[in-house]
Amino acid sequence: VRLHNCGIWRPKSLLDTSRFTLSFNSQYRKNHQDSQALWKHEAVQKYLESLNKEYQQVSHLLNADSINEFEQRTLRRRCADLSPIAAAFQKLKEAEREVQELEAMCRELDGRDEKQLLELASEEKESLDKKVNMLCRKLFQLLVPKEKYDRSHVVLEVTAGRTTGGDICQQFTKEMFEMYQNYADYKRWTFDIVNYTPAEIGGLHHAAAHISGEDVFRHLKYEGGTHRVQRIPETGLSSRMQRIHTGTMSVIVLPQPEEVDVKVDPKDLRIDTFRAKGAGGQHVNKTDSAVRVIHLPTGLAVECQQERSQQLNKEIALRTLRAKLYQQIIEKQLSQEQSARKLQLGTRAQAERIRTYNFTQDRVTDHRISYDARNIKEILNGKEALDKLINRLLEFAEIEAVTEYLENLKALEGRGG
Repeated sequence: VRLHNCGIWRPKSLLDTSRFTLSFNSQYRKNHQDSQALWKHEAVQKYLESLNKEYQQVSHLLNADSINEFEQRTLRRRCADLSPIAAAFQKLKEAEREVQELEAMCRELDGRDEKQLLELASEEKESLDKKVNMLCRKLFQLLVPKEKYDRSHVVLEVTAGRTTGGDICQQFTKEMFEMYQNYADYKRWTFDIVNYTPAEIGGLHHAAAHISGEDVFRHLKYEGGTHRVQRIPETGLSSRMQRIHTGTMSVIVLPQPEEVDVKVDPKDLRIDTFRAKGAGGQHVNKTDSAVRVIHLPTGLAVECQQERSQQLNKEIALRTLRAKLYQQIIEKQLSQEQSARKLQLGTRAQAERIRTYNFTQDRVTDHRISYDARNIKEILNGKEALDKLINRLLEFAEIEAVTEYLENLKALEGRGG
């Protein structure tokens, strides 16, 4: 607890926290909590009441004549921070009161055996429940601070697993890359392929793309990691055995701020050219338009074969290289124990998988939040079903951030501030 200007005592707010490192290993994972369940928690209610009370105090003090210009600026900033939270809190309270009134009405109608009216009231209650859930989600989004790179564009890479599955990994990697391409289209983002290395049997070894648009990193940041597939192969020698095969592929998602100012000494670069291979038009395999740039001090290598022009491919590859070097700078600044690349990629072992796509059971399981989704084809289609799964992850992360903060606040109060 700390003292603010104008004598207002309050707990340190989530709004003052510049960055949260969200972990999916919390004990709350087992409870399958949603926004409404957390909203009803006593500690959350107490915390929100304190913020609402502070907003009223700040608003009152802003109208006082006794405060100086500096205090007024401070209060205005704080009022701007608290205003959307207080408004969402009040809307949620009103919606809850409406739900309670409808519940009382339903009980009364049920007792009088008014079936038609009861049906109408039940429908309205269902609609109100959805509204409450939406308001809860909005409130927690306001409480959780935005991560620094949430609005950034990204570099997305996919790589077929090298340890298990053989051709099944390459086919699955192609499906996953197309899923993210479709998702970008669904979200109205721009998806520019910068590297595409196909496999001989029609799958994909490796591919990379720049994805730009609104809040791209926010939606894709939890996609990085090892994805596992379980299916009976449809083509190749293994398809004759009619046996379930298991394979893996990995996804890497790196934020790419719009302005990446990283100086690269040309002496530190080795630039190779080669013929493009893959879905790229008539120029494929006819000219040495593809470019590979290797940063000798770090060993980072980037390829681009998107354009017909070797010069354009070189510029795109250099931009991607700067983004990766910038990522290394970010990691050092945040003092992370492991790089984002290593955290997402791991060793590609199945034990480190974040998600399993089981075709025989038509089920996708996200192991971090113990969440099952049906209809694999709809998810791989990269539209509404995938968006629902991604939003479930985001909601879980928001809930965990609020829970973690309240636990820390409780521990701080227990030690006497």
